[in-house]
Amino acid sequence: MQETEVVEKHKVRKKSKRLLDTNDKIKKIRKTLLLMLIFLIVIYFVLRIAYETGRFTVVLDSSSDMKGALVMYENINEKITRRELQADVLDYMTNISGEWIPDDIDTEVVGGGHNDDNYIAYTFYVENMADQKIHYWYKIMIDDVVKNVDEAIRVAVYLNGEKKVYAKANSNTSQPEKDTIAFKNEEEIMLEQRKDFQSGDVDKFTIVIWIEGDDPDCVDPLIGGEMKMHMVITEEHIKQD
Repeated sequence: MQETEVVEKHKVRKKSKRLLDTNDKIKKIRKTLLLMLIFLIVIYFVLRIAYETGRFTVVLDSSSDMKGALVMYENINEKITRRELQADVLDYMTNISGEWIPDDIDTEVVGGGHNDDNYIAYTFYVENMADQKIHYWYKIMIDDVVKNVDEAIRVAVYLNGEKKVYAKANSNTSQPEKDTIAFKNEEEIMLEQRKDFQSGDVDKFTIVIWIEGDDPDCVDPLIGGEMKMHMVITEEHIKQD
């Protein structure tokens, strides 16, 4: 009778140990899954922040001082200066013809964002607050491209009413698309210098971005693509005689 009880107790201990081992494994699996879930949530929000804080921004180069020559602002009537300006995001944009964009796109608002359903439009100002003339450079940089949507993107830059349209060169001929200036390279859309910017002068910029439906490279594989870019303005000091 006693031997039977010992055997039964041994079986119970063995079974209990197995249950404990199984519970430990389940706890470890749950912990691992929880950590993976937290990691994925963090990655999701990092990517969301990266893509939803604005697909087009304008930045005064970090070497420029807010107390220096250049300042920029959205509204010429209020002149609230900022180091960084940000255009509103369009969650979805379909291809259009550039001819559909209003002729007065550069003058229809005082400043800030004035997007349509299928294009981004942003107006802002740069002012020379120094007591002497300066030069400055302005360029538009490509941050990221998804599904080669840059093949059909158009970027129009209006400076004081003068318009220039930039596009990636034709993929077959390597020549500029009709009525456009080819992107400078794979990282830069354009780079220009504004010379002899006099003290107290104000330059008005309007940037318009759209997908050109008449571009030969505007094809179905581009559907779902994304592009993120930003503009940098860098002051150039002039040595005085």
